[in-house]
Amino acid sequence: MSYLEYNVARVPAGLHKVLALNWALVLLVSAVSCIGFLVLYSVAGGDWRWAEPQMERFVLGLAVMFTVAMVPIWFWRNVSALMYGMTLLLLVAVEFIGSTGGGAQRWIDLGFIRLQPSELMKVTLVMMLAAYYDWLPASKVSRPQWVLVPVLLIILPVFLVIKQPDLGTSILLLTGGGAVMFLAGVHWAYFATVIASGVGLVTAVLKSRGTDWQLIQDYQYRRIDTFLDPESDPLGAGYHITQSKIALGSGGWTGKGFMQGTQARLNFLPEKHTDFIFTTLAEEFGLVGGLSLLALYLLIIAFCVISALRNKDRYASLVTLGIAVAFFLFFAVNMSMVMGMAPVVGVPLPLVSYGGSAMLVLMLAFGIVQSAHVHRPRAAGEGRLLRR
Repeated sequence: MSYLEYNVARVPAGLHKVLALNWALVLLVSAVSCIGFLVLYSVAGGDWRWAEPQMERFVLGLAVMFTVAMVPIWFWRNVSALMYGMTLLLLVAVEFIGSTGGGAQRWIDLGFIRLQPSELMKVTLVMMLAAYYDWLPASKVSRPQWVLVPVLLIILPVFLVIKQPDLGTSILLLTGGGAVMFLAGVHWAYFATVIASGVGLVTAVLKSRGTDWQLIQDYQYRRIDTFLDPESDPLGAGYHITQSKIALGSGGWTGKGFMQGTQARLNFLPEKHTDFIFTTLAEEFGLVGGLSLLALYLLIIAFCVISALRNKDRYASLVTLGIAVAFFLFFAVNMSMVMGMAPVVGVPLPLVSYGGSAMLVLMLAFGIVQSAHVHRPRAAGEGRLLRR
């Protein structure tokens, strides 16, 4: 044994894992969160009422991420079904004891935090599907009876979330779950069928308006109307997106400067600290600021994808890719929404928008990614430092 190997072998097992963490991913997540703190401080007019609680949640989230990362990935595979089942029970509990806000019943008040189970389901659904396809032999992946099982696993939470009502999260669950199925190798013909069915469903939703069998809420129809023609009611249903576009356009290339955004400071911009926080960032830091945040998001996804492709464990690879896809959907839907490219569906900007459940769930998700990275199978002869 060489001198270097001898000294590396003496490093405590816990330190092995800490050194094996994807520290670039930790820095990227921290950088995005710091941008969120700055914007929250700005939209509050130089007050810490939103930024300070968000910082506290981020510190707690870091602790969650590091703790989850230290636990072997096989443990998370084994408890995936349990976590999915518990989250499903929480969604059912929302129907009976959930607290209401903004016309929707989505939260369970735990005293120290208002837990939104639908946020947690975004991660536990990916974990459950990854565990299922890790267990299922590759030869059975596209057989109809084995395709039905993950479809049911996706449809159950989607149905419960739609009832809250939360159309945005239900769409994310449906899309994210379908992405995991596709990544697992399910035949493309199933997805073609789903897309065709989706077109039929959209047609049914539009035709059901004003009937006894109306499929979605009236306010959700107004969001669709606003998306198609926001100028038709600029002071009513189209107010949000109209003000959002004004803020985006007024930022120009480099923005008006930190804490100089008039749309947010003068309260023209609705939900400025949650769903529409990206427009505040774009108004103050311009196109350069918006593209910089987008670049950080894409780097986070790139590190997740690279880690997944290098991982030889099927569950670890699938869960990492699934979380990467879910993370992409979060910011893609939010940015599209505030730019008028998609209907307003109430999806927060990940790690930037104010909110406890979303922040902690994302940090949990990145902890799973780190666990998969730290405990991935190693090739023979690879550094002894990472072998435990």
